[in-house]
Amino acid sequence: MARIDDYRNAREIAAAALRGGDPARAARAAGYPVDPETQEIVLPFLDRHYRLTLPELAFSDRDAPQREVPLQEQVLLLHYLQAPQHPLPEGQWIAYREIPGAAFYFEAFVKRAVNPLKGTFGQDPEALRRVATRLDGQPGATGDAACIFHRLPRVPVQLVLWQADEEFPAEANILFDRSAGRMLSPEDAAWLAGMLVYRLMALGR
Repeated sequence: MARIDDYRNAREIAAAALRGGDPARAARAAGYPVDPETQEIVLPFLDRHYRLTLPELAFSDRDAPQREVPLQEQVLLLHYLQAPQHPLPEGQWIAYREIPGAAFYFEAFVKRAVNPLKGTFGQDPEALRRVATRLDGQPGATGDAACIFHRLPRVPVQLVLWQADEEFPAEANILFDRSAGRMLSPEDAAWLAGMLVYRLMALGR
């Protein structure tokens, strides 16, 4: 389990790397516009909108300035922004294991994202469809229920459920566009999936 100091260190390392380049250019490449007057980037993430000021790279919540932006989310967003390239999605879905280097993190990925998805929505896939609209989820065409999310502009993620029946338990899978590994490390991809699933669980309560 990562400690809060680990997240702080990871944030500072990522911010320093981004400052060493051209943060505004990186933001535009990643799919985020930069306000030319305020030098702010608005980053929609999950069900919130964060502001990132340049050149300080300070985060704030646009709609609730008093609410802190979770460090894990800051690190993920900074890692995404500093990716060496931000290709458009290829339109080919792959399993998490197919992301280069993901085998090492697979067990954590299943515990962090797949099992909570299956445990919460496996008996009622329709509940996933309902709550997905609150995060701009779009219907997919796989399983008994599937929803596609673009919580990072260039990294679509698809959640898939197969409902439990008398013979088989519920099953779930989380798919990524084939290009995801060019922008996110396996650990960051697992964090993204887990954050998405847990926010859906919270919204569904």
